[in-house]
Amino acid sequence: MCTHNAGRSQMAAALLAREAGGAVRVTSAGSEPASTVNPAVAAAMAEVGVDISREVPKPLGDGQAEAADVVISMGCGDACPVFPGQRYLVWELPDPAGLTVEQVRPIRDEIAARVGALLAELGVEPGGS
Repeated sequence: MCTHNAGRSQMAAALLAREAGGAVRVTSAGSEPASTVNPAVAAAMAEVGVDISREVPKPLGDGQAEAADVVISMGCGDACPVFPGQRYLVWELPDPAGLTVEQVRPIRDEIAARVGALLAELGVEPGGS
């Protein structure tokens, strides 16, 4: 989850889905979804072979967080709901809004590293194997 579901959460969901290879179900959402995915984010993801250009920012749906085993929050603060008994991770990352592709790359790479660590913790082999 993030505020606009146009940058960080889109990158995290796409990288997690790719690396998990179907071993986990991934969704992303925002507390105040934007109308489109950030173009610099889409371009940075395309550089690593992930096409998110057709993704659409989505609102956080009823029950979505409660149904998750792990909820990752990235910058939505109090706007992201917290439900007792859920496992929450807060990934403090810069908001890519208004940044260039060059400035988005380190954010993308940090998300990729965190995704890898999360999959290792969950016992999921990167690449879905």
